[in-house]
Amino acid sequence: MNTLKNSGRRDFLKTSAALSGALMVGFHVPGFSKTEPTMTAINGWVRVGNDNSVTIICHRSEMGQGTYTSMPMLVAEELEVDLRRVKIEMAGADPMYINALLGGQLTGGSTSVRDAFDGLRKAGAQARMMLVSAAAAEWKIPEADCRVDNGVVLSKGGKKLFYGQLATKAAALPVPKDVPLKDAKSWKIIGKPVKRLDTPAKVTGKAEYGIDVQLPGMLIASLAQCPVLGGKPISVDDAKAKAMPGVKAVVKIDDGVAVVATSFWQAKSARDALNITWDNGKGATLSSTGISQGLKDALAKPAASLKKTGDVDSAMAGAAKKIEASYELPFLAHATMEPMNFTADVRKDGCDIYGSTQFPQLAEGVAMQITGFPKEKVKVHTTFLGGGFGRRIDVDFIVQAIQISKAVGKPVKLIWTREDDMTHDFYRPVSLNTLSAGLDAGGKPVAMKFRITSPSVTSRLFGAFVKDGIDPFMAEASVSPYDIPNTLVELAIHDAGVRVGYWRSVSHALNCFANESFIDELATVAGKDPVAYRMAMLNGKEAERFRNVLNIATTKADWGQAPKGRFHGVALMEGYGTYVAQVAEVSIEKGAVRVHKITCAVDCGTMVNPDIVKAQVESSVAYGMSAVLLSKITFKDGKVEQSNFHDYPVLRMNQMPVVEVHLVASTEKPGGIGEPIVATCGPSVANAVFAATGKRVRKLPIEAADLKSA
Repeated sequence: MNTLKNSGRRDFLKTSAALSGALMVGFHVPGFSKTEPTMTAINGWVRVGNDNSVTIICHRSEMGQGTYTSMPMLVAEELEVDLRRVKIEMAGADPMYINALLGGQLTGGSTSVRDAFDGLRKAGAQARMMLVSAAAAEWKIPEADCRVDNGVVLSKGGKKLFYGQLATKAAALPVPKDVPLKDAKSWKIIGKPVKRLDTPAKVTGKAEYGIDVQLPGMLIASLAQCPVLGGKPISVDDAKAKAMPGVKAVVKIDDGVAVVATSFWQAKSARDALNITWDNGKGATLSSTGISQGLKDALAKPAASLKKTGDVDSAMAGAAKKIEASYELPFLAHATMEPMNFTADVRKDGCDIYGSTQFPQLAEGVAMQITGFPKEKVKVHTTFLGGGFGRRIDVDFIVQAIQISKAVGKPVKLIWTREDDMTHDFYRPVSLNTLSAGLDAGGKPVAMKFRITSPSVTSRLFGAFVKDGIDPFMAEASVSPYDIPNTLVELAIHDAGVRVGYWRSVSHALNCFANESFIDELATVAGKDPVAYRMAMLNGKEAERFRNVLNIATTKADWGQAPKGRFHGVALMEGYGTYVAQVAEVSIEKGAVRVHKITCAVDCGTMVNPDIVKAQVESSVAYGMSAVLLSKITFKDGKVEQSNFHDYPVLRMNQMPVVEVHLVASTEKPGGIGEPIVATCGPSVANAVFAATGKRVRKLPIEAADLKSA
């Protein structure tokens, strides 16, 4: 789905920036210069040095999910170079790096491999063919008489030329349009468990995150923001702050007051000395109680129809039994380990911005807007991200850094505290999902109605793509995979008064929790085993992948044979083109839920790097379990009540369950893996809690009081 294309009011996003210079030392060839290599761009993804070094561009942000490895693997496979002997460079902002699935240069939606799988292999093959063409011309022989091997072009007669010797001539050749790609049977890199390329730099501390950026003459800023989201500063008494050591300036910007100093501690200390009068705005009366009531009130309002099959009302009227349940989920923070920060250097002759972003194109666009510079005067330098989870799609902190740098005329690094981050997020939306079903005499659903009530993230960021009341990113995992003849899925967009953002798995987590918890409830009413109940409704060829992962996960977890005192729950979902079944094994200890083991069967189609897939599943379980057991954002008097990890807990190491991952070998097109397993954590655990206690969990996180009253 193109969520940015043809958005006239965001045309400024269609910008480019020159890529940062290459310093990529690969493998040395005798006789080549040991001085700084001259790099030649064969295309937008491949650069070859005259010393035979090879650089591959990574055009998706690396935030722990493995793009720094998987993207180069796709190019290197067709380029025929040893992945261990190339260097990787992160792309700047450039239209050539548009994510076709999202319509912008954006890392998100578990799309990186899905979008790049064909394109990057083609880029590698094009570069290889151009190098072969250059060698064939040099030797005056047919291209068919040449082959490549590990960065060298070889002739049938035994001649050889290194890529570095051919780069200049190759770059001058026309780019071939139709290039044959290697058959999967001949892959040397794709599909293999390759060690991550960013690990050495991260282990040694050489990896540069946004918070690590250092520039000559750089100052540090700390920003006071209104305690109520959306509030603005009216006036500020900064006399005391300005008199403090190291303070260089106090700057009032659109949504706060910044203190600029020579160190973070000086800036933060002076910021705390500011006396600011705030206009709290319309959010001053927000409360969690009021937000919850607003969701319930929204149920009475008209909704948009997402999917309708058969005649739900008639089928429901004739049903032997009728069941209804509602599931409510809270706001959640992204809680990235690296708090928001960004560095801006706004000069008279241009602007450079540095840091962790999932959306370099938008970062470039806002820099152009604020500075008035054309795109060729703005450069984006994307660093490693210390967590993204969707938070770094937004650019509020980037705008702030640019505004502050512009005001003081020096390079400035803006650093948020953890408290700033927790209280000024773009939160995962709250939701109230209501389902009703009619069962026949045998307990099978003959009708189901699913109504989703939630704020819309897309309405805020990309409003043009919300049409007829349908936000596609509210509807994920809302359509059940089960064979139910009469269905109705409705969406009711409700503005809860809190700014919301894309959060890892987006609405999959909201809707899968409701759908898969409700299916379990129906199985209980029908007197059926939850797995057998699901299997009986997974019919037809289109359900084969669902049946397969469900069978694998439940078999490997020894479904129905949990150790004494432990209980199983199951969940099933397709998201991002990936099919996943998950079994949770839990116990109730001292009135609290303890998750001992998670068994996942995952069919994500063709895998580029199985090790990264497995790591993403494990990471998703850790992130998902935090939401299931521990985390929530609440409001009182317009303010977020949580401020740090003491009152917004996330999963600790001693709480992490054993995660058993079973990957399905597949030749289907690649699916996304960064997010889907997050969504199955909620219902699998909630269903296991029912098996343990006989009480239904319809609200997260699961708390001791809920186990008593569920």
